[in-house]
This record gives sequence, C-alpha cells and structure tokens, in this order.
Amino acid sequence: MDRETWWIGVLFAVGSTCFALGAAPRYVNLVGVAADGVTFFVGSIFFTSAAALQYQQATGRWRAWAPGNLDWSAGAIQFAGTLFFNISTFDAMARHLSASQENKLVWSPDAFGSICFLVASAIALFAVTHTWWSWRPHDRPWLIAAFNMVGSIAFGASAVASFVVPDTDQPRNVTLMNSGTFVGALCFLAGALLLLPRRAPVAELSPD
Repeated sequence: MDRETWWIGVLFAVGSTCFALGAAPRYVNLVGVAADGVTFFVGSIFFTSAAALQYQQATGRWRAWAPGNLDWSAGAIQFAGTLFFNISTFDAMARHLSASQENKLVWSPDAFGSICFLVASAIALFAVTHTWWSWRPHDRPWLIAAFNMVGSIAFGASAVASFVVPDTDQPRNVTLMNSGTFVGALCFLAGALLLLPRRAPVAELSPD
C-alpha cells in the first residue's frame, strides 16, 4: 500500500462522511441550513483533493494527456465531476435563491458532476474487469469499483430529484434527493475504506 493510495482513501472517506452527514435525517434540523451547506461544501473539497491525487497517480504526473489509459480517463472525468460539486455546494450556501437561480447555480453543476461520476465509475469498473458486466465480490479492486458505481447511480438519482419545480419552488422529490445523497455517500465511504490497508493478522506466540 503506497502512501498516495492511503491519502486518496482517507480524503475520499472524509468527503463521503461529510456528504452522508449533510444528508442524514434530522442533521439539518440539528445544526441549521447554513451549517448543513458548509458540511456539503467541505466534503466537496475533500472529494476534489482525493480526485486530484487519483488523477496524478494514473500517470505519475500532474500534467498529462493519456485518454487511452482507462485509469487516467476515469480519474480525469471524476476530477472534473468534483469541481462541479465544488461549484454546486458553494452556490447552495447562498440564501433566498429563486427556482430559476437554484436550478442554474446549484442543480446544473450538480447534474454535470453526477454525470461525470457515472461515466468515471463505469470506466473504472470496465478497467478492472475488461467487461461491462461481472460479479466478483471477493475481488477487492472490483468491490471498490462496484461500490463507486452504485454510489454514482445514487448521486445521479439525487440530482434528478433535486430539480426545483418553478410552480412550487421546491425540489421535485425531497425524499429521493436526500436518500440518494445519503446512500451514495455511504457507498463512496465503503469504497474509500477498502483502499486503506488491511490490518495485519496478529501472530500467535509459540511457547518456549
């Protein structure tokens, strides 16, 4: 386990925890709308930091162009998605936005970020198995990619549900919006924790 992969796992884990916390039932009632918004924004920063390291890890360089490398492609697209999440979570902290402003400043970058995550996760899963469908629950790389794929699908469902309906000035489906984010964040957290090294088994002491 190299140090860079360890940091990627830790940063993704912290970011995922922030998103899960922000979407958790009653959290917004406990801390308030402003603090809830800050929680999401902080989480997006950790996501971006992790994605930047993962992008660099794919080729060993910060500035590279390697679209033929599946790991690089997944990393580059995922990194772009985290930047969209930076924008959406930052704009979401603004108060008194109209429905049109909410959809333009918050929903649009959130939707683009979710699309990027879906595409990146699909590429990463294909890079692991070299097929579009497989079932390898005992294979650690596959399990990480699968958790990220499910998390991306959940984030996508949340993005669709968060579109603000002009007539009501409310998201299309608040329950799906929050549950999608919560489930997706937990999946990303699981994938991130799997990146961390396993605890070595304790050797049994032999009697002298």
